[in-house]
Amino acid sequence: MKTSSRLLNPSAESRIITEYGEFVIRVYQDEQAREHVSLSQGSFHDGEAVLVRIQSECLTGEVFHSLLCDCGPQLIAALQKINEMGRGVLLYLRQEGRDIGLTNKIKAHELQRQGLDTVEANEKLGFPPDARTYTTAVALLKGLGIDHVKLMTNNPDKIKQLEVDGIVVVERIPLEIAPNGVDNRYLSVKKSKMGHLLKEI
Repeated sequence: MKTSSRLLNPSAESRIITEYGEFVIRVYQDEQAREHVSLSQGSFHDGEAVLVRIQSECLTGEVFHSLLCDCGPQLIAALQKINEMGRGVLLYLRQEGRDIGLTNKIKAHELQRQGLDTVEANEKLGFPPDARTYTTAVALLKGLGIDHVKLMTNNPDKIKQLEVDGIVVVERIPLEIAPNGVDNRYLSVKKSKMGHLLKEI
């Protein structure tokens, strides 16, 4: 097993009161000067596995509430779960559009509007279906003193990437959002082509 010793320490820290609870917010800057965020509750130094959500930036779904994806509802559900437990962390990674950037993401949206699915659209633009990596997430977790997690995800690849870098995923907690009538095809493709573990589609 490959273990990364890299850590990221926060460049700023405060408390934030949200609609979903009060959290400690920390900002981190990576080598590319991208600013990532953690929102957390509780202490992580007792050796117990920590409830964790790794959320990749989605401007359209989280800010503009696009119905084409499940990103916004997943973000809300994760914060609610952490607040219910009183202990956990949400890592917010700045890797928009599965790390192809906002411009290319909107180009992919247009291709989907024309009939391609989300995987086909990325590939037509010259990108893999999912360009994300989770080395930054590992660095943030280790900086917080976390190496055992209960991971909120439907994506097995996310689990594999964390475990390669020495994070032990002791439990996968599904974070499935019911289809809304607009995102049915998107979710179906995530299940059939990307291996996401979804039961409601």
